[in-house]
Parts: sequence; structure tokens; C-alpha cells
Amino acid sequence: MPPTDSLSSWNSLATRVLAGEALTRDDARRIVASPDAELLALLGAAFEVRRAHHGLRVHIHVLENAKLGACPEDCGFCSQSRRYASPSGEAPMLSADELVAGARRAASSHAYRYCMVTATHGPSTRDLDTICEAAQRIKAELDIELCASLGFLTEAKAKRLADAGIDRFNHNLETSERHFDEIVSTHTYRDRVRTIQLAKSAGMETCAGGIVGLGESDDDLVDLAMALRELEVDSVPVNFLDPRPGTPLEDKQRLSPGDALRALCLFRFANPAADVRVAGGREVNLRSMQAMALYPANSLFTSGYLTTGGNGPHEDLQMIRDMGFEIEYVGGEPPHDEVPRRASLPLA
Repeated sequence: MPPTDSLSSWNSLATRVLAGEALTRDDARRIVASPDAELLALLGAAFEVRRAHHGLRVHIHVLENAKLGACPEDCGFCSQSRRYASPSGEAPMLSADELVAGARRAASSHAYRYCMVTATHGPSTRDLDTICEAAQRIKAELDIELCASLGFLTEAKAKRLADAGIDRFNHNLETSERHFDEIVSTHTYRDRVRTIQLAKSAGMETCAGGIVGLGESDDDLVDLAMALRELEVDSVPVNFLDPRPGTPLEDKQRLSPGDALRALCLFRFANPAADVRVAGGREVNLRSMQAMALYPANSLFTSGYLTTGGNGPHEDLQMIRDMGFEIEYVGGEPPHDEVPRRASLPLA
């Protein structure tokens, strides 16, 4: 059991955040630097914040790699950049028919949200036509939320996506503004902020997070969490670096499960009401502690990521149920064959 004083300290932080106090930088640093002996107490406090805003509900998200590889950007972590000798491959834009079929598969996996992603600087007119056609058809057929991650937007492109039925737009900050130039040189941190603002102005929800494990300092991680709070994003996907062969970061070490969980707690405390998602690198960084991510996070990706595999729907549904959480569906109603279980979640 963690010491009583650590339990009290983390519970006090949860109480303050739930009362409306913003997480301070000192408390944020304390989260990131907390010892393993306090991890269960920290997770328990983060869970109280998560439960106050999201109950025991879990959103399942499914990614669709709508356009693979040949990206002109040089993000140092990404195997889809054409600048690196990475084995991820290259494929043209999927058709609207293929994207609709992907949405059907996502719905059959109990997904709340289907996310269409392209590896590109920004959507061409042709690609945008395809995404918008697919979005309109999916919305006419399925009860599922739609997200798009298509690179940089203009005001007109953002409006087209919103009008077509895209509910949420993803554009990650990736890391702190201070560390950003160490990871990317073909565009700026402010370029990314601008696209998030354009998506919000067009009426879409905003999804922005980052990747933990890019060689950032503790202060960089805190800066990222605070920047997302200032942007008032609706969703915070927290990725953990899974180094890709052929990229500049291929030799980076993966995080320990404890460090990954501390990062999730940081983003929950900094953004208490947000949809905090445990995202890429979950399986290989958290390993046997994956289920503990649901204490701070209220959503996850299933069926793998853009260029790497991951747990399948059966494994993730079983994990959610075994932990006593419940799957949330669009409209709140499960399919006729799905009976969510409810349980309390005691923790140290």
C-alpha cells in the first residue's frame, strides 16, 4: 500500500481539480516525477476526476489509414514520411466505397468513433471530395461519430468537412513548442495550432494530443499538457513512441509502463473534462498494465494504428468488461446483442 500521506496528497489534488482549480505547473511536475510507490494512489486520484466527468463509460475508436505513406513532412517519429527509408509502404487514397466499408467494420467492433486519416501535408481537392462523400454516406447509414485527420486546413476546407458531417478534427501538437523543432523542420508548431483553431471555428470538435517518449524533458511534457488546456480541445489522444525502423527516432527506448501511466494522469488532471484517449504504442509500452490506463483515460483505439498492429476488438472489449467499465455507444443504446456490465472499481 502507498503511504497514507501520498494517498491524501493525490486525493487532495483530485478534490481541487474537481472544484474547478486549474492544475498548477508545480503539481504537473510532481505528477511526472512521482515515484512508483505512489502510482496506485495517483491512478486512484486521476480516476476520481475521470469518473466525475465520464462515469465508467469507455469510447472505442477505430482508425482508417485512408492514404498511406509518401508524406512530404519530416516528422522524426513517422514511418509514413517519404524522406525516410521506412518499411511502412505507400498506397493511394481509398475510395469512398472503401471508407464506408471501413466504417461498417468499425461499427461492428462497437466503435463510438471512426477516424479517417491521410498521410499528407493537407487534403487535396480530390481527397477532400472523397472524404466528404464518404462522411455523408456514413452518416446516412450508421450511428457513429466521425473524425478526420488530414493535415493542415484552410478555412474553406474546414467548413467543407464540417458541412459534410465530420464531427471532430484531429491535429496533434506532438510535443512542446520548445521541443518541436527537434522533431519536425518542414512546418512549425504555430502551423499546427492554427489548424486546430480553424477546425474549432468551423464548428467541429477538436482533437489534439501528442507523443510521449520523443526525448522531451519533464517540462516539455508539462508544456504540452498546458498548451492543450489553453486551446480547450475536446479530445486528447496520448500516444507513446513505438520507434519505427528507418526513422530518426528508431533508436529511442520505449517508456516504462509507469511513465506511460503517469503521462496519462498528467493529461487527465490538466484537462479534466476532455476525452482522454490511450492511443498509439499502448500495447508495447504499457504491456501487462494496459488495463490500468482506463483509470485516467476514457477512450481507446482498437484494431491497431496507422502503421502498427494492436489489440483486436475482442481483446479490448474483454479488458473493458473485466475492469468493470461499460462501453458507450452513439445515442447511448447498445446493439441488441450487447449487454454492458456495471461494477464499482475499488483501488488502493
